[in-house]
Amino acid sequence: MGRNSERVARIVRRCLGVGRQVEIDGLGVFRPREDGDFEFVAQTAPKIFIAYVQEDQTAAERLFDELRLRQCDPWLDRRKLLPGQNWPRAIAQAIEVSDLFIACFSAKAAVKKGQFQSELRYALECAGRVPLDEAFLIPVRLEECVVPRRIARDIQYADLFPDWKTGFERIVRTIRRLAKTRSGQLRLAG
Repeated sequence: MGRNSERVARIVRRCLGVGRQVEIDGLGVFRPREDGDFEFVAQTAPKIFIAYVQEDQTAAERLFDELRLRQCDPWLDRRKLLPGQNWPRAIAQAIEVSDLFIACFSAKAAVKKGQFQSELRYALECAGRVPLDEAFLIPVRLEECVVPRRIARDIQYADLFPDWKTGFERIVRTIRRLAKTRSGQLRLAG
């Protein structure tokens, strides 16, 4: 074990020793048991990456909050990236380990160059490694706009307008279906 690994292990042991639990984002929680021993509870909530353009940040944060209320583990750059973190690598890694990738489309997102397009291209690459009958990319329209032809020809999108609730419930049905397909690996509450 390397020096950094040993240091992390000491920190985890120290926290557990004083009765605190230690969460490792995306993996699970180490927590003390009543008998003085420790246990690890693996995270089984669906990991969902949310991609958006800055102009749609409010809608992306609403989606993040509502997914958390449904016991999902959403990933949004503004909520998950830490100061000093290598953000391009952290984003790529978050996409790689996600169970689903939600791409938030708007009139602005469809034409804006930048990070959203890069994340979308990488998600399409990752989707190529997922079984054909299993969802990975969920295009979501936040307003009337065009979904890129490459995506729209093969993947059904959900509309979060004019009725956010109805559109959101369609997304939740997809998450439930994924959780059922991977029963034992993923769980979705509510």
